Amino acid sequence: MKIGIATPVVTNVGGAAFGWERDATIEDVGRIAEAADRLGYHHLTCSEHIGIPASEAGRRGARYWDPLATLGYIAARTDRIRLATMTLVLGYHHPLEIVKRYGTLDHVSNGRVILGVGVGSLREEFDLLGAPFEDRGARGDDALRALRVALPTNEPAYEGEFYSFGGLTVDPCAVQPHMPIWVGGRTKRSLRRALTLADGWCPFAVSIDTAAEWLSSRDVPDGFEVVLPADKPLDPVGKPQETKEILAKMAAAGTTTVFAYFIHDSFEHYLEQLHALAELHGLKGAAA
Repeated sequence: MKIGIATPVVTNVGGAAFGWERDATIEDVGRIAEAADRLGYHHLTCSEHIGIPASEAGRRGARYWDPLATLGYIAARTDRIRLATMTLVLGYHHPLEIVKRYGTLDHVSNGRVILGVGVGSLREEFDLLGAPFEDRGARGDDALRALRVALPTNEPAYEGEFYSFGGLTVDPCAVQPHMPIWVGGRTKRSLRRALTLADGWCPFAVSIDTAAEWLSSRDVPDGFEVVLPADKPLDPVGKPQETKEILAKMAAAGTTTVFAYFIHDSFEHYLEQLHALAELHGLKGAAA
């Protein structure tokens, strides 16, 4: 299995209590990204929300750095690690906006972008942006089809149910001839969407056992990425054997890429965990 990390500081997923991350700086983020790059981690992430209603902050968290700006900064400080948006909300953007913005990031990073996307579930945020909510699933499917057509070409043309375009130039587009697209979500429908229209599935709030059950009933093609988080934060420094057992369980469930969260109480502790997991899992670069 490959291992990616949920980049600390930049996202307050699930409203978890902030410790050292509250006052961390962009330099801290850069140093963590450099370490993950050097150690051989597969990807790091940045998620997207425009504005979180106060009533939802405790459940969803309130901090979400903009992924394009954040990953652009990280791209300049790294060489190999992939840059994953986990996740962009498709309904907040026209497909060609995504092509232009993340096609440019693909150029800046020399072809390291992974588009993690989802259809979204926060109605208040859709209303804030004037984006349709009720048909977001069908719109998301159409957006995925449009993205697949438009990402690799400067002269995209597409006719779909919700999006149609042609006769224009989008420069730059993606460097990668087939930019990986992963679909997030927390339902069986998200897995169906991923298998039908994308290259991977990166669910949240889905247990390993549940993911394994859902996957077992599907024909999963070779090369399809199953990107799962552990059921609890990893502690390779304090509990290496438990961490090995968790990784083994994830592999047995069909995980191809681990989305790693750590127990950590300081910047230095986070770096220790990063190094320990790399060594435990035998990542290239861990011995450096």
